[in-house]
Amino acid sequence: MPAAEFIDRTLRAEGAEERASADAGRIGGGLRFYGASIGAVRGVVRDARRRHPELTHDEVTALASELWSEPVYERRRAAVVLLQGQVPTLLVGDFTRLEQLLRSAGVRELVDPLVADVVRPLLERLEGADAARALRIVERWAHEGLVEPWGHDTTHD
Repeated sequence: MPAAEFIDRTLRAEGAEERASADAGRIGGGLRFYGASIGAVRGVVRDARRRHPELTHDEVTALASELWSEPVYERRRAAVVLLQGQVPTLLVGDFTRLEQLLRSAGVRELVDPLVADVVRPLLERLEGADAARALRIVERWAHEGLVEPWGHDTTHD
């Protein structure tokens, strides 16, 4: 997907070896690191959305999955940022994809912003049967230890 290639290429260019090494030591989780700052990640996603305004809901969620498919921290943070901007269009059916991301995240630095800035706002936006279904899913995640129980705050940057 051209948007994923643009994001990856730009994140690599924004990276710094010193930051990559520091982040690897601090975050770990078996991920690779380009050394791009979170500000750079946000800027790259914003630029990608401007370059590709035609992306549909399904294409954006597929882009998030494509970015996530490589165990590179900045690519995965870009997927989170992309989904943060997509919350108003996400659907209860997207919880399956979100669960896949959460289960493969491996580090709190990815889980926490995904939960706080994507899952929670989506859950708060849903109504009726969709809300009940989503809440059951999230309660299962909490029971399995995938996420903190809903009564607790999560931290994110």
